Amino acid sequence: MKILKSFTLPVTLLLCACGGSGGGLNTSAGPNDPVSSMAITSANAEPAAKVAYETAIGSTQLSDLGGSLGLTGAGSGDFAKPSVGVRTAGFLANVMLKIPFGPDVFPCAQSGSITVSGNLADPLTLTVNDNFVVESTACDDGLGEVVDGILRFTVTAFGGDLLSGAYLISMATTAENLQVSNTEDTVTSNGDVDITLDTRTPLFVIASVSGGSMTADSDTISESLTNYSSLQTLDLEAAEPLYTLDASGDLASTRLPGSVRYSTPVQFEGSGEDYPSMGELLVIGDSSSARLIAIDNVNVQIEVDNNGDGVVDDTISTTWAALSD
Repeated sequence: MKILKSFTLPVTLLLCACGGSGGGLNTSAGPNDPVSSMAITSANAEPAAKVAYETAIGSTQLSDLGGSLGLTGAGSGDFAKPSVGVRTAGFLANVMLKIPFGPDVFPCAQSGSITVSGNLADPLTLTVNDNFVVESTACDDGLGEVVDGILRFTVTAFGGDLLSGAYLISMATTAENLQVSNTEDTVTSNGDVDITLDTRTPLFVIASVSGGSMTADSDTISESLTNYSSLQTLDLEAAEPLYTLDASGDLASTRLPGSVRYSTPVQFEGSGEDYPSMGELLVIGDSSSARLIAIDNVNVQIEVDNNGDGVVDDTISTTWAALSD
């Protein structure tokens, strides 16, 4: 699934971020809501839609454990590969060998290390209130990024079997000064996310995340996402895997002249590595809004309401590719 590349959010930490375990997405905000301070006009509607869409997609990446509890690079666009459940199961199964476990130090592929510790009630399964901590120290797995910082996980729900890859898992997670560095930038993140990953139906993955606050500060950009949630599904039965995305949140970014609220009144849908072929993203500003509409997997349209009266004042026709530049 192609995405627009977000620069700071997502912070690419955890295991499958989307909207908690079924709490609805917020689509009821009005254009006069004080959380929205950016006045959206025809001149800035395109960047507002671009940044909000990137953030909506980026929030889903918070759910990816990425082999060692989420220490992967951002912006790949792959919400969840077929192996995501196996990766999660493999890591958790390894730490469920002793009670309590750790601190155990694991060397990273190139340099640095990851230290894991925690408490489990039962070595054969996960139980509510099981917890563990993952601390990265200059961890370089040869993927072009070096990771430092702490992730804390507490199990809030679990069912199924880790080793078979068919399970439902929910975790409350916090990031503490999680720093991801590459040759171009360093991003430091702090915040909370509740994660649910459901792989109980063969070839079908449901990933949801929600949180109160997540911040990301890079060398040149700062972004804050609050009251956010996203819900994504991936159906692997089709020749071209089918995906959906619902998301909402309040976004403040130095890439925009003010804060906005976004939601998906019509969920995004697409297949394979393509951009969404249908769906809408509503970006609400100060008595104004921009509505990003997927015409197909190539073309998009942005409808601008610059005074909040519900009437479209301008329509911008562009493409997903142009929006990603």
